[in-house]
Amino acid sequence: MAESVRLDKWLWAARFFKTRQLAKKAIEGGKVHYDGDRVKNSKLVEVGALIRVPQGFVSLEVRVTGLSSQRRGAPEARLLYEETPESVEHREHEAEVRRLNNQMMQHPKRRPDKKERRDIKNFQRRQGE
Repeated sequence: MAESVRLDKWLWAARFFKTRQLAKKAIEGGKVHYDGDRVKNSKLVEVGALIRVPQGFVSLEVRVTGLSSQRRGAPEARLLYEETPESVEHREHEAEVRRLNNQMMQHPKRRPDKKERRDIKNFQRRQGE
């Protein structure tokens, strides 16, 4: 374990990003927050810090439990952090919402006929006004 690690290197070692360059871009773009603040790549990570990291559709909020400057396997990388209970709850809620939305957006069995297409165009026109 390392004594001090840069934020971009820690995010890479913890397997949040495939490359350090992607981690650097996310930090510079303001996507990653360290203890609630935007920071630079060179910020030294401390055990106990709260980091918000974008992952797909949601942002994970993790507490740093270990430091490493080397990228290892996923089981070892998971030992470097623990996700907060609020983040787990939010992530599961968002997944459920996405699942329900996908169920609602089922494709019809056939294409709309001429009258249905006209109705769709009229509806879209009214929504734009």
